[in-house]
Amino acid sequence: MSTYVRHSQIRDARRLISTQWRSATAQHRSLHQATHSAKSETARLAVKDSIAATGFTTTCASNILAGNKIPFDATIVRQLRERGAIVTGKAGMDEFGMGTHSTTSAFESVHNVLGLEKYSAGGSSGGSAVAVRKGEADLALGTDTGGSVRMPAAYTGTVGFKPSYGMLSRWGVVPYANSLDTVGLLARTVGPIGNAIVGQGLYLEHDHNDPTSLPADVRKRCVAERRSYGSWNPVEEGKVRGLTFGLPIEYHIEELDPRIRQGWLRAAQKIQKLGGRIVPVSLPFTKNALSAYYVIAPAEAASNLSKYDGIRYGQRNSEHASDSYDGILYAKTRETGFGSEVKRRILLGSYTLSSEAMDNYFIQAQKVRRLVKRDFDRVFKLSNPLEDQQAFDLSEMDDSVQLENKLGPAQVDFLLCPTAPTTPPLLEDVMRQTPLDSYMNDVFTVPASLAGLPAISIPMDIPVDPAKEEEKLLSFGGLQVIGQYWDDARLLSVADVLSPHVLEQKLF
Repeated sequence: MSTYVRHSQIRDARRLISTQWRSATAQHRSLHQATHSAKSETARLAVKDSIAATGFTTTCASNILAGNKIPFDATIVRQLRERGAIVTGKAGMDEFGMGTHSTTSAFESVHNVLGLEKYSAGGSSGGSAVAVRKGEADLALGTDTGGSVRMPAAYTGTVGFKPSYGMLSRWGVVPYANSLDTVGLLARTVGPIGNAIVGQGLYLEHDHNDPTSLPADVRKRCVAERRSYGSWNPVEEGKVRGLTFGLPIEYHIEELDPRIRQGWLRAAQKIQKLGGRIVPVSLPFTKNALSAYYVIAPAEAASNLSKYDGIRYGQRNSEHASDSYDGILYAKTRETGFGSEVKRRILLGSYTLSSEAMDNYFIQAQKVRRLVKRDFDRVFKLSNPLEDQQAFDLSEMDDSVQLENKLGPAQVDFLLCPTAPTTPPLLEDVMRQTPLDSYMNDVFTVPASLAGLPAISIPMDIPVDPAKEEEKLLSFGGLQVIGQYWDDARLLSVADVLSPHVLEQKLF
């Protein structure tokens, strides 16, 4: 099994990329002079196979797009190339981003590395995380719909960042669920990600080709209400002393591995030693977030994938004289072109969008999404620049949460929770899981995606029994830090400062 997809003729592709980068840099130097004030260094960039990059195929790990070449760069790839990045290859993934362990690819499954080959690398951006873990890339691009960047980071001991929705352009990225998809970045440490987002000014870049890209004037307004965007200086901007971190009480679920729970609580204790404050918070509608996600995401996916029929897009089934099956023109193309997980989500999404189910499922899921978003806005000290501030309804608050004052419970700067409820599972166990078991792995990552909030997964130490070989192998977990909308710069700075304290062992 391959952990990292490298397409043929890599040397020719690199020469082509290098030439295009030099030309683009010359053309855009004056336009991006302020943005590129930070020192640019050549970085090896791995790109998820659902993101367009000239010189490479973009297959989304699906038979229906086998050999597909997109003749332009995705905006995010172009932006990073202009800043000195060299694309070294495409990274494996779950088919169309639908999966939790990067095992639904039509070509080759992705597995973990460096002694963990029998274990899951997470999904759907597993190949991007593995490329970083193996040292084949300094920075990797992935997409995060419900945790597809953060989950692989947690399983491979790397750093995975999902920015605020609308910050990074999705133009040139094959969509899964438009209202949830976010381009994310992975690296061994927080530094390269913070430098790209803040130091090199990616947060400033509006893309008129992407209707979900936040307009320039709104970006300026959001930045004016935030701090840490002046420069990438985590030592100064990421001080933990005086900050308040919330531990969501709803995240103490039965399925949470005891070792992950202990690692989470130990990380909280280390934050207290650094001068931070830890308080319990309540997110009442979090328990409904996963159900809402698996209604909304498949519904949007069913709509997005309807164009792959072998006529407009995709490889046409040519095994038979006719592609028709029971009078349906492109039935065989879609039957052979899509894998089982993709077909499952198309069926689920098509049903929830049907006239008989729309009101009971899709509309209700959208209402839950608004409530999840409201929960987050209420617990953060900073207000959401795109929403009106709302008071906390004390009747919805858990009894275990104490009031800070007569106005309600304590508000926080960041939320702290595990990224995944367990350590990386064995691939043989993954293959025996039911789809529902697999979906449960996203329980901690989905809420931030539904709310469009920035979130980062950094590796943390977890307890190890020296007598158990597996525990010595799996000595790390993922710690997720979630911030308020457009508080990405401060979130990255704080994560950079926290990293060496919550992970004392050397993984690389």
